[in-house]
Amino acid sequence: MDFNVKKLASGAGLFFTRAVQFTEEKLGQAEKTELDAHFESLMSRADCTKLWTEKIYRQTEVLLQPNPIDHTGARIEEFLYEKLDRKAPSRITNAELLGQYMQDAAKEFGPGTPYGSTLIEVGEFERRLGAAEREFLQTSAISFLTPLRNFLEGDWRTISKERRLLENLRLDLDACKARLKKAKQAEAKAAMAPDFQETRPRNYVLSASASALWSEEVEKAEHELRVAQTEFDRQAEVTRLLLEGISSTHVNHLRCLHEFVEAQAAYYKQCHFHMQELQKELGRLPNAFALNSTPSMVPAGSATDGDSTPVETDTLKIEEVQAPATGTRKAKVLYDYDAADSSELSLLADEVRFHHQAAVGCWPVISLSISVQNSLTLVIIVFNFITTLFSRLTFALAVYLNIGCKAIFTFALLKMSYVP
Repeated sequence: MDFNVKKLASGAGLFFTRAVQFTEEKLGQAEKTELDAHFESLMSRADCTKLWTEKIYRQTEVLLQPNPIDHTGARIEEFLYEKLDRKAPSRITNAELLGQYMQDAAKEFGPGTPYGSTLIEVGEFERRLGAAEREFLQTSAISFLTPLRNFLEGDWRTISKERRLLENLRLDLDACKARLKKAKQAEAKAAMAPDFQETRPRNYVLSASASALWSEEVEKAEHELRVAQTEFDRQAEVTRLLLEGISSTHVNHLRCLHEFVEAQAAYYKQCHFHMQELQKELGRLPNAFALNSTPSMVPAGSATDGDSTPVETDTLKIEEVQAPATGTRKAKVLYDYDAADSSELSLLADEVRFHHQAAVGCWPVISLSISVQNSLTLVIIVFNFITTLFSRLTFALAVYLNIGCKAIFTFALLKMSYVP
């Protein structure tokens, strides 16, 4: 192994110089070369593009594959195939798996039964939906996810590498500027007029030699500064060209976004078409629920030729189910709701409401909706309801008695006024 100690020492010294310059800049003890406003705006735009491209890419993956850590290990499998540079096999979708389970269940329940035949129909359309979903996933991965991933793993890595190199060259340039500044200050101090009253001639020689040494140091620092400035300008131009290429990246991502929207629209259109077809198929089946399992016989008067054949069981359609006219119903409020007008009720989440309807003779139905949050409130509300009901009964009795008294009084007057 070729181990170059001189090169290693030079690299360590350069790293130490950059670290010192960076620390002094953070502490405000050293000057920093500022980039122009246009360059700063380009870097800010590039950082923004990288941030939101990464977020869109990750969320699109979540949209296309909501549960990566499932029993199939979908993302892990794709990662391994990607690292091995091999194509991942086509995997069955959840909708296709559901359709397969439905059709297998229909075979067990019996294809001739209503439930079995319905499972077969729904399972077939679920498999069609799964096939459409698989096609949508493949199209989206090729037309949308791949360009975004190529930008993040290719173009952006190149931009980041060049920006780090530019930052290192800037630190070298600022370190050269600081070194030149210190050398000039030392040269000026050494070039000051010596004190000729000094009794030691040796000091004159030392002062002259120090001035010459600092002059050489200044020349060396100026040369290093020119070299650092040239390298910095060249790297700044390279980085600027890469940052300006973000505009073309936006154009490419815009085209990919249009393709993704078209693929998504086609996918949902296929899903809508399949669901409409499924509804038509289900509409041909009897939309009813069996009330009992005992078959009812046809009445004797309606039988023909003396045959008594069993008919289908009584059925109850969904739309014929109605709430009872009287009785008490209980419901729990899920969300808060503010009444829009006087005909509505304001509700609070997690409260329990009782709705009671009762008919008293020929009087209209009494409807009462109450809210219950604890046992004491329930007792008070029940007591108020009983009181209200009792008062209405009392009023009805009073009205009946009043009508009866009036009738008796009128009959007595008629009888007294009648003279034979």
